[in-house]
Amino acid sequence: MTVKPEWLRVKAPQWQRVGSVKEILRDLNLNTVCEEASCPNIGECFNAGTATFLIMGPACTRACPYCDIDFEKKPQALNPLEPFNLAEAVRRLNLNHVVITSVNRDDLPDGGAVQFQRCIEKIREVSPKTTIEVLIPDLCGNWQALETILRAEPEVLNHNTETVPRLYRRTRPQGDYARSRELLRRTRELAPWIYTKSGIMAGLGETDAEVRAVIEDLRAVDCDILTIGQYLQPTQKHLGVKEFVTPQQFDAWREYGESLGFLQVVSSPLTRSSYHAEQVRALMEQYPRRKPG
Repeated sequence: MTVKPEWLRVKAPQWQRVGSVKEILRDLNLNTVCEEASCPNIGECFNAGTATFLIMGPACTRACPYCDIDFEKKPQALNPLEPFNLAEAVRRLNLNHVVITSVNRDDLPDGGAVQFQRCIEKIREVSPKTTIEVLIPDLCGNWQALETILRAEPEVLNHNTETVPRLYRRTRPQGDYARSRELLRRTRELAPWIYTKSGIMAGLGETDAEVRAVIEDLRAVDCDILTIGQYLQPTQKHLGVKEFVTPQQFDAWREYGESLGFLQVVSSPLTRSSYHAEQVRALMEQYPRRKPG
């Protein structure tokens, strides 16, 4: 592996706090993307008592070569207790903002939309003041499934674009750039009061012009929040890093996104889709939206 530059080094976590969060997750039989995807910010987020919950996993029905989540052709049946356990974890951790994501469940007709809906509903029952962000897969273009999730009314709907169109075949072979963009467009059309969000990885061989074009495409479907971070190779079996992008380049992309009218652009080497997601509460106060009626 290429040696990481200085700007990608993170402080060692305080394992006492990390351990207490892990104990709650193990006790309730829950997974987090922080652990399953080997996120570099796990120490900081766990120390702050926050986590991005990974539902319907931990195995995924897709084998994207950049991702560290396990692939499984025949994933397990959904756990009917998962929504209850997730809500209990939110209560125990006293979370103001929670992020729920999932593996791809292409084996399910609705891609897992009803499970997302149930998780949102149970959290609302236990902790009504907690704001909820969902980071969803593309649902194989099942727009009725998308409507199911939107009816549960999460405050934020996030769907990652991941990379530039030219690199989809190599990086995200079972994904489709136009489909991901359409998901975000439909979300804005169906539920304009919900904040939309998307993310891009850098360092896979994309050009500056290609990244800017994706930023423009996302803004064209009225996406509110954009995250851009450095791709890091999880293991030797995964796609290699083509380039360690400089902090200055990330700053330039942030400035470009802000100039186009995003409500927020978080762009830095260590940015991940759910990193500092709790900041969205401040964003919602600054740019309030209300459902009609």
